[in-house]
Amino acid sequence: MIPTLFDTDKDRGQVGIGTLIVFIGMVLVAAIAAGVLINTVGFLQSKSEETGQQSGQQVTNRLEVSSAVGTDIDESDGTLGVVNLTVKKAPGADNIDLENVTAQWVGPSGTYNLVNSSVSSSGADGKFGVRAFKDADNSEPVLNDPDDRMVMVFDLNQTSTNVGATAFGDRLEEGSSVELRLTTKSGATATARLVVPESLSGKSAVTL
Repeated sequence: MIPTLFDTDKDRGQVGIGTLIVFIGMVLVAAIAAGVLINTVGFLQSKSEETGQQSGQQVTNRLEVSSAVGTDIDESDGTLGVVNLTVKKAPGADNIDLENVTAQWVGPSGTYNLVNSSVSSSGADGKFGVRAFKDADNSEPVLNDPDDRMVMVFDLNQTSTNVGATAFGDRLEEGSSVELRLTTKSGATATARLVVPESLSGKSAVTL
């Protein structure tokens, strides 16, 4: 008698069970792989949305400079000692707390990193003060309305500004310029270039 691949029903049954076990194993592996893939895609999507939100905040949650005025003018040496920067929040920005804003002042006497006068920071080179200019709901120092205007005060001569600003750097001379970078808590930065007029003679305040 010529033997066949499956000599008995028992042999055929064993092979069938083995095939079924292999098939079930493959299904389980595929299911686990699919679950891992779904979790990975969900994680990446979540991180992508988070990154996109942070990037959006860095673009929109920034300050805008409305005006800059120099005061504490000394005609004898042609210098000014105080810079008053009026700011508002940019269109589409969330509320901006000026206590959390940092400023970098790049001028003729050097670069200075500044914080709000209410902040304790041993690493800061000085502090700027804040006073309300237009603030219907008394939210100072928070800009919470498009119509809000706050004045950031920078003291270069230990002038009595009454807003807690501490002196840094040197007084600004006629014709000098300063680059001022304002960074909000979300990381959004606004840059303003301030230029002192060529003559301060006869002036008590000048537009920068």
